[in-house]
Amino acid sequence: MNRLALKLSATRSLLGLAHFTQQYRRSVVATAVTMLALFGVAAVAIAPLAPDAAALPRQLISEDVFPEGMDSQLAALAAQELTLTRSDITRSTDSADGLLARLGVSDASAASFIRSDATARLLLAGRGGKMVQAHTDSFGRLQQLVARYPAEQADQARTHFTRLTLERVDSRWLARLETAALTSQPRLASGSIRSSLFAATDESGVPDAVAVQLADIFSTDIDFHRELRKGDTFSVVYESLMADGEPVAWNEGAGRVTAAEFVNAGRTYNAVWFTAPDGRSAYYDLDGSSKRRAFLASPLEFSRVTSGFAMRFHPILQTQRAHLGVDYGAPTGTPVRAVGDGTVDFAGRKNGYGNVVELRHLNNRSTLYAHLSRIDVKGGQRVEQGQRVGAVGATGMATGPHLHFEFRVGGLHQDPLRVAKGSEATKLDAASRPQFSETVAAVRVKLTAAELMAGGRAGIE
Repeated sequence: MNRLALKLSATRSLLGLAHFTQQYRRSVVATAVTMLALFGVAAVAIAPLAPDAAALPRQLISEDVFPEGMDSQLAALAAQELTLTRSDITRSTDSADGLLARLGVSDASAASFIRSDATARLLLAGRGGKMVQAHTDSFGRLQQLVARYPAEQADQARTHFTRLTLERVDSRWLARLETAALTSQPRLASGSIRSSLFAATDESGVPDAVAVQLADIFSTDIDFHRELRKGDTFSVVYESLMADGEPVAWNEGAGRVTAAEFVNAGRTYNAVWFTAPDGRSAYYDLDGSSKRRAFLASPLEFSRVTSGFAMRFHPILQTQRAHLGVDYGAPTGTPVRAVGDGTVDFAGRKNGYGNVVELRHLNNRSTLYAHLSRIDVKGGQRVEQGQRVGAVGATGMATGPHLHFEFRVGGLHQDPLRVAKGSEATKLDAASRPQFSETVAAVRVKLTAAELMAGGRAGIE
């Protein structure tokens, strides 16, 4: 009973306290704030009673330090067998001593070996641009030098590189020459056209070699000479080439474009590089249609149209007359390529055309390439689409270097761009479709990522 009475008494007290707090809430809060303030004043009053740190006693301790001599320090460093690495790019004017000095190498025997050994002399042979990496000890003596540059075999230039290694082995110098495979890393980029394709790719950090590929891939969809519009956009996935893990210095380090999207005048075009199960590779639309058509839109990789397929005022004859072809302004020597598979019908000089090549294609179609500075094919020769047939010049009736290009169907002149866009394209076979669908799914993700990249700047995937 006593415990029950205590519990009842405690309950009544708590209820009473709650009723008092509810009735006099403002008074209770004010009292609590006042008490806290008083504690603060007390703390402020008490704090100055602590000792002043500035008045505490101080003691100065001094001790002589004797560093070891410089010779012993250098000996200690040498004992650690430090290896220093420095990289540079060779120049066409380099000598053995000059290159080594720029690499921080002080080694007369190494310079002598580069001058005297037939394999080592390849380091300075030909044009500059070789990627060189030197490994030295702490005294600047060369231990190893590795040079990397494009493979000499033309068919391996896109896939391999040459590695030249100079190495000290048991106090003797050895030179070793090897061909190794390039590796690649995918890179993404996007951009918007303000004035030209090259200006847009430069702004986005995309190499010119990739810009040329873009123009070539979409050449049958877009005439980059006449149809490019301000506000057009592109997204691209391309290979960044690596030699032993180092980005290559030649060809701007760019390999093949593996996927791309181009929006021109509001219309979207896509391309993906696909290797079919039978080993054949080509660019395709995302629906499986080949980007390679029977004819390219242009016989030049990239240039500007100076006179289109229309009426014009002839600059030499000074009369208004139909221009039955397209003129492309380009520097003398610019390669001219066949727009389609065919046979050389004529290669030589012809009236106002100057040096000219005429090709005969299937279905009674023919093309003509005029004012050439040189001719690279012979009559009767078979040529493939994209093969070089000559070079831009100013022979015949020409006011300056340019290419005059004509396309005829049944002997009648046609607008080359219209013919290229209307030419036939092949589609993937059913057996390749499943693998192609997987490739397209991966490509869509990469192109979306490229579009979302801030400012269109290139970056590693």
